[in-house]
Amino acid sequence: MADVIGGGHHLDLKKLSYVGVLVSLGIVFGDIGTSPLYVMKAIVNARQVGATMPFDEYIEGALSCIIWTLTLQTTLKYVIIALRADNKGEGGILALFSLIKNLKKRWLYLIAIIGASALVADGVITPSLTVMSAIEGLEIYNPHTPVVPITCAILIVIFVVQQFGTSFIGKFFGPVMVIWFLVLGILGVLHLVQDFSILKSFNPYYAYKLIVNSPSAIIILGAVFLCTTGAEALYSDLGHCGAKNIRVSWVFVKVMLILNYLGQGAWLLKNYETVQGNGVNPFFGIMPEWMILPGVVLATAAAIIASQALITGSFTIFSEAMSLNLWPNQKIDYPSGVKGQMYISRINWGLLLFCIIVVLYFKESHKMEAAYGLSITVTMFMTTILLTFWLLKKRVNKLIVLSFFLMYGAIELGFFSANIIKFFDGGWITVVLAGFIGICMYSWYNGRQIKAKFINFVKISKYVSIIKDMKLDETIPKYCTNLAYLSRAKYNDEIESKIIYSIIKKQPKRADHYFILSIINQEDPYTFKYSVEEILPGTIYKVNFLLGFKVDRRINDYFNMVLKDLMAEGTIPSRSSHPSLRAHNIPPDLKYVVIDNTYINDILLTVKQKVTLSLYNFVKYIGSDDFKAWGVTMHNVVVESAPLTEETIPVKRIEQV
Repeated sequence: MADVIGGGHHLDLKKLSYVGVLVSLGIVFGDIGTSPLYVMKAIVNARQVGATMPFDEYIEGALSCIIWTLTLQTTLKYVIIALRADNKGEGGILALFSLIKNLKKRWLYLIAIIGASALVADGVITPSLTVMSAIEGLEIYNPHTPVVPITCAILIVIFVVQQFGTSFIGKFFGPVMVIWFLVLGILGVLHLVQDFSILKSFNPYYAYKLIVNSPSAIIILGAVFLCTTGAEALYSDLGHCGAKNIRVSWVFVKVMLILNYLGQGAWLLKNYETVQGNGVNPFFGIMPEWMILPGVVLATAAAIIASQALITGSFTIFSEAMSLNLWPNQKIDYPSGVKGQMYISRINWGLLLFCIIVVLYFKESHKMEAAYGLSITVTMFMTTILLTFWLLKKRVNKLIVLSFFLMYGAIELGFFSANIIKFFDGGWITVVLAGFIGICMYSWYNGRQIKAKFINFVKISKYVSIIKDMKLDETIPKYCTNLAYLSRAKYNDEIESKIIYSIIKKQPKRADHYFILSIINQEDPYTFKYSVEEILPGTIYKVNFLLGFKVDRRINDYFNMVLKDLMAEGTIPSRSSHPSLRAHNIPPDLKYVVIDNTYINDILLTVKQKVTLSLYNFVKYIGSDDFKAWGVTMHNVVVESAPLTEETIPVKRIEQV
């Protein structure tokens, strides 16, 4: 199910298997699988605006919209088409961007940023909405049930346990979701057999009739769209389960979902008076009275699983964003010891804070629907744009590609229009949250681009003789035995001038061995390799870490492995250079130098660059210090400052008095 830390070794779920299907049911379909909790309730509430169409035609039309939305949007676009766009088995909007980022369309990174930001906002709304919808079922027993406090308490527990890992309870996700979907289907069938006339909803004409004839069609579409909100999460979880397992399990999931929607529709046709005006949720209405309490418990469990999947998905998004230079480095932990169970502390508590704010602000689940739909429509349209370019890259017939873009562009812009009208009813929260994350990503990406323009790269060979002489100069105090720097130079024969500045100018650092460490991001998400180039025999080494975007950047651990290999090969000594320590087999000391190059003369910057760098410096505080992100302990790290550029700015010559 998950990958061993460090990458490389992970369970191959590309092959169809019972375990793969069970895992898919547990972690892929939680979001879309809990949509029956609130979709039909939202559709009934939408009818209250301009209710001129007969109720039976309204329900049949709405069900037809649901069936064909699940077919066109989820099945065709995501399950059949999008799952083919995998980056070495990984899916999601950032993995998709990785596949096409080499196209000469630099602006595509903006599309990826917008989509990823909106998807993170969805990760805030989903736990809040699903948990609250489940707990609201208790109001059937007691109208005064404290829904908000209970919801907040459950959310706090969900987020608190993230730091301890969820591998143990994760084993129950699949079986619980199998029970959940079976219950959905059985409840639906029990009411469907009482009124088979509801089956005519499979005819798309009824959907067309509803959209054309209903004065509140745009509002209805906003409610209908909630049935497919988990499709993007489905694509993002491709790497966990494999396309074949997801496709097979989707057949079962889709059948159970449609049966439940049809059952709710049949129940509504007979009990509309019970629902109208009193806020009864049709999902709990189709349950026998004795089943409501167990149903609430099961719904809450399903909601927790859906929330867990979205939280894990959010961690994955930020992890991928870090490797694509769209987000500052942050420390990633693996509490369960496996790659699939990552944990990013600051992201976790940030998501919890926003979830609590959302629950306290809306207080009722139906008020969250606008915010929920708006965020995911944006992500889906951004995915459509990126998929269009991926299809073009794959040399698919341009007419087919154009048809794909126009069809899904029209569908998703239609759903967007249906949700944007609720902007002031709560949708603005999603826009603010996604906008904040998007601005942070934009500033970080472009801030790094600006800084890169001012970073001077020099040929290492130019300074080899100086470093060689420094090593032999005993008048310079010995700084350490092994000295390591992280470099972002693209070419093996180059190095940042700031590193030379640190070694030679700031404080001459005499060492036995100098290591220039470089991370080279790889398209394959699980690449986990390194190479060593000897620049000055016995003195200067360039170490390249070839890492996929699903492999964490624990450079300290990896470099220790490299040092052990070099010692085993006899390239560098395995014992300290100091005789007293060497006699006791003490290993050589190691020191990292991290250069925080924050200074750029404002004269060199445009107004836009100044604003971008100001935001970049703000975002920098969200991330971890470099040594923490690399897994380096503080005891052997020295943080220095250096000017980004030593370029001399022409100014008027001052005269001596």
